[in-house]
Amino acid sequence: MSVQEPSDKAALSVSEVAALCLLSRSRFHALVKAGVFAAPILNESSKRPYYTQELAQKCIEIRRTGIGQNGQVVLFNRKPRKPGSKLKPTTPAAPQPHQEIVEAIKSLGLSVTADAVGAAIAKLYPGGMEQLDQGEVIRKLFLHLQGGKK
Repeated sequence: MSVQEPSDKAALSVSEVAALCLLSRSRFHALVKAGVFAAPILNESSKRPYYTQELAQKCIEIRRTGIGQNGQVVLFNRKPRKPGSKLKPTTPAAPQPHQEIVEAIKSLGLSVTADAVGAAIAKLYPGGMEQLDQGEVIRKLFLHLQGGKK
């Protein structure tokens, strides 16, 4: 996100100006209190604070330059991103081979790893186990991994 331009409205709320500056309201209020940004104008009838277009533009310029209204340098934690740039989505973990078998053996009370199950499958079923009953395969793997050989 980059710092945005204010809209054509005559008055902007504090929340709107904070959003234009890519800051939370609480951080924006803290910076106003510290003298970095100009204080908002209070509406006489409602006592509600607002910013004029000129004040909002000054706040945006302070955010861009990093030099506050009080003349001090201000460091902002969040760096504006280029428009249209997105965070890279995380890739889901690759499925473990024989994950169903590992889970079935764990549900029987045996603590095993996918590597141990893979090694046991390679030893007990070198030709593959496609045509075999999965219940029988799990039983033999459980017994093999448990240490009992039948």
